[in-house]
Amino acid sequence: MADESKIKEFFNGDILSDDASLEAYSRDASIFQVRPEVVLFPKDVYDIESVVKFVSAEKKAGRDISLTPRSAGTDMTGGPLTKSIVLDLTKYFNHIKEVGSDYALTEPGVFYRDFEKETLKHNLLLPSYPASREICTVGGMVANNSGGEKTLVYGKTEKYVEAVKMVLSDGKEYDFRKITFEELQEKDEEKTLEGKIYKGIHRLIEENYDLIQEAKPDVSKNSAGYYLWNVMDKEAKTFDLTKIIVGSQGTLGIITEMRFRLIKPKSHSRLLVIFLKDLKPLTEIAERILKFNPESFESYDANTIKVAMKFLPDVMKILKGNALTLAMQFLPEFWMAIFGGMPKLVLLAEFTGDTSEEVAKKLLDAKSALKDLPIKMRVTKTERETKKYWTLRRESFNLLRHHMKGLRTAPFIDDIIVKPDKLFEFLPALNAILAQYHLLYTIAGHIGDANFHIIPLMKLSEPKSKEIISELSEKVYKLVLDFGGSITAEHNDGLVRSPYLKTMYGDKIYRLFEETKRIFDPDTLFNPGKKVGSSLEYSLNHVDTSV
Repeated sequence: MADESKIKEFFNGDILSDDASLEAYSRDASIFQVRPEVVLFPKDVYDIESVVKFVSAEKKAGRDISLTPRSAGTDMTGGPLTKSIVLDLTKYFNHIKEVGSDYALTEPGVFYRDFEKETLKHNLLLPSYPASREICTVGGMVANNSGGEKTLVYGKTEKYVEAVKMVLSDGKEYDFRKITFEELQEKDEEKTLEGKIYKGIHRLIEENYDLIQEAKPDVSKNSAGYYLWNVMDKEAKTFDLTKIIVGSQGTLGIITEMRFRLIKPKSHSRLLVIFLKDLKPLTEIAERILKFNPESFESYDANTIKVAMKFLPDVMKILKGNALTLAMQFLPEFWMAIFGGMPKLVLLAEFTGDTSEEVAKKLLDAKSALKDLPIKMRVTKTERETKKYWTLRRESFNLLRHHMKGLRTAPFIDDIIVKPDKLFEFLPALNAILAQYHLLYTIAGHIGDANFHIIPLMKLSEPKSKEIISELSEKVYKLVLDFGGSITAEHNDGLVRSPYLKTMYGDKIYRLFEETKRIFDPDTLFNPGKKVGSSLEYSLNHVDTSV
């Protein structure tokens, strides 16, 4: 139990404990609701260090208390939900400290939209942004090891985090970055908590190296568990604990600062938009398109288009501009739906380059490679037209989340991934499972990685809803694992998938995850019940049935 009066004695930041605030912080973008006891807004690192020391002392005194960091609350897994103390970093930890020639130094509460505006002034970009780029923070991107439309070429957030500062369970801030084996020896000998962590993780990886490497999912991206396989590079003789910290969902400590490596974006881009009436040629299309190295290769389904048409005024607000002009942009889709039927799937292949001629050549070659297939295609001609398709892809979840009366978005099988060459066999099997439950759902995702976001629309107050969530999750995840995939490519574990990590990795690797948590956080101060120590019963008991 968090004693607010005790916290006020040392805490300089803001404190919220009124009913309206606790109700707001009891939810994120997931299907869950967990009501916290108090919400804290730390003003500086001293505040964070002080509250960690307080929680540690209270825990040792036998009190049920913990600390969970939170930023924008756009997490789809229940990752930042807690029954104890929330630490909101958006109010004061929201400064971009420096943008250099190829890097940026920033605090975790900075919204990505603001971060990108600043980096683009220097012709630099953090390319691992998710579809929620307009409403998420860079801290959340690190916590979840986010990916998005440009991950196909550039990889996920883990590739761009060069260093983090983090307050550990002893209430002190430490700096983590890649170090050499010589530096690792020195760290192993230190008597600080940092030294104990380096020594403990080093030993854990050395003793289980082959087991850990064999456990790494054979897919292009993965956000499940702790990334033990990425820490030690025997060839380069380096050791990098940021690889565990990225994607740890606030379970190992409180991140206070990150240093990102940035890239120079290509100056020209256009979309090849592909409309499929059925899914039979999908695998063939994917194989042919990927040969031309698109920077992005995305997808959304017929239900996503219907959502956009239903809430067209909201889509037009996002696009901005003259209403009549914007409405005219959607005429091709209306005509297609009227005369040719709604496409089952729309694919967006983005080609980029340093010149418009280079991009035009790539588009022509890719389009020519598909001309014998039973599909319709169009190449975007303007930036506004391109933005239309990206808006449909990026905003469908938010439109559903905020507008569906009587039903709500239910992301619980929302981030599965297999290898692209398995799609031909995988998709029919997946559709057969989904058909058993007669749910209305949208499917969007990163077709180039074979990563799909399936979002059912459900009435969670109905008695059978929890049973469906449990059954369907088990069936879909079993199918994904049978195909050698991962249950989460970029959204991470949280309350929704942590109970399935043992199924995905097996007992031995799961025990290494538990040991990793103990090494960093021996008293379980930080965000308990995520990654390890979870239960399906707890998660189902906290499904939000009020909407």
